[in-house]
Amino acid sequence: MKDLTSEQIKIENRSAKKILTKHFTTERFLTGGTVIAVLFIWFAITATGAFSETIIPSPASVWESFIELTENGYKGHTLLQHIATSMQRLMIAYWLVVLTAVPLGLLSGYNSKIRAILEPLVEFYRPLPPLAYYTILVLWMGIDESSKLALLYLAGFSPVYIACAAGVMRINEDLINGAKTLGANKWQIFFYVIFPAALTDIFTGLRTALGVEYTTLVAAEMVAATAGMGWLVLDASNYLRSDIVFMGVIIMGITGILLDQIVRLIEEKFVHWKGKM
Repeated sequence: MKDLTSEQIKIENRSAKKILTKHFTTERFLTGGTVIAVLFIWFAITATGAFSETIIPSPASVWESFIELTENGYKGHTLLQHIATSMQRLMIAYWLVVLTAVPLGLLSGYNSKIRAILEPLVEFYRPLPPLAYYTILVLWMGIDESSKLALLYLAGFSPVYIACAAGVMRINEDLINGAKTLGANKWQIFFYVIFPAALTDIFTGLRTALGVEYTTLVAAEMVAATAGMGWLVLDASNYLRSDIVFMGVIIMGITGILLDQIVRLIEEKFVHWKGKM
């Protein structure tokens, strides 16, 4: 009977793996089909000639612009340098957010006094458009990299802080009480109960912050920048180079997807129980 049960478990596991593989293959097929459909519609619209190249450039002209910028660069910088400059700004601000917003958010969710101090400040600036306070940052910090990094940092701080605080506050009290019953002190409860339980919300906040920072990148590179994908798109639009604008937006979209996938892979590594409870 025991052997039969083990064999049944193996069969069920194999069946589950087959279903998951089939489901994953179907999703990849649908994703690929969506991309192909969008490209086909884009090509069909531009092929009719209903819109000028200034409004909607053809896929061929966007590709030619990509080749041109890859070989010759744009205004003194190669395409790779523009991408690297933006990624450097984004990653510095992002890691500052990780190092500060995560612990402060967790502590705010754990301690009502800390939450009472920090939450009003975060809630005050969170709804403000980045350009609304970017001028203040420029006045305080100048037009160099510090104001750009500060803008990206503030844009990414609030989503992570809110997600972390909410993740702690929604933890089941029974888990905390059970740890107390076993003799755990406050710090042991924080590191061994609260932090692991809030990891799902932490990574949700980190993914959201990455997207928000990326959308703020163009605004951050508006003032006194000479390189970066946001600046490249903005500068090309001033000269009605929609082919370069489209190319820049596509590159930013692809790099944004890749960065999000990296965060998701890290999440799968450290939160391997997600969706299994």
